[in-house]
Amino acid sequence: MSAKTSKTPAAGFSAEERAAMKERAAELRAEGKKGAKKADELQATLDSIAKMAPADRTLAERVHATVTAAAPQLSPKTWYGMPAYANTDGKVVVFFRDAGKFKERYSFLGFQDTSNLDDGDMWPVAYALAKWSPKVQKQVTDLVKAALSDR
Repeated sequence: MSAKTSKTPAAGFSAEERAAMKERAAELRAEGKKGAKKADELQATLDSIAKMAPADRTLAERVHATVTAAAPQLSPKTWYGMPAYANTDGKVVVFFRDAGKFKERYSFLGFQDTSNLDDGDMWPVAYALAKWSPKVQKQVTDLVKAALSDR
């Protein structure tokens, strides 16, 4: 009997995923440099938003304005090339991922484990964002405030 071997290519990272990892590595190198200023991180965040496709950029701008208003104690920064907001320890609490980054159907708002959204044994940590509205703005504001609560 002859043994058949599989000719399927090894699963690896997509070009977009490799680019995001390279961006994150550059961010980590920059964070290690003395004198890195919050203003530089804010500018990097705004630059990352400016590079997005128009529909994603509009959502990201609204998220940025809402998060910075609801939680001025969070510092804007980039995280894997995406807008993110970190606590005083520099740990990301909330981030925005645009649909165009990985050619996805929708953008989303995500929360890291530093957020306080725990609710029993299971809870959501990412929310699809298809369109902005006053209702969405209120939901984002409430989520960000809950993520920072002391529960």
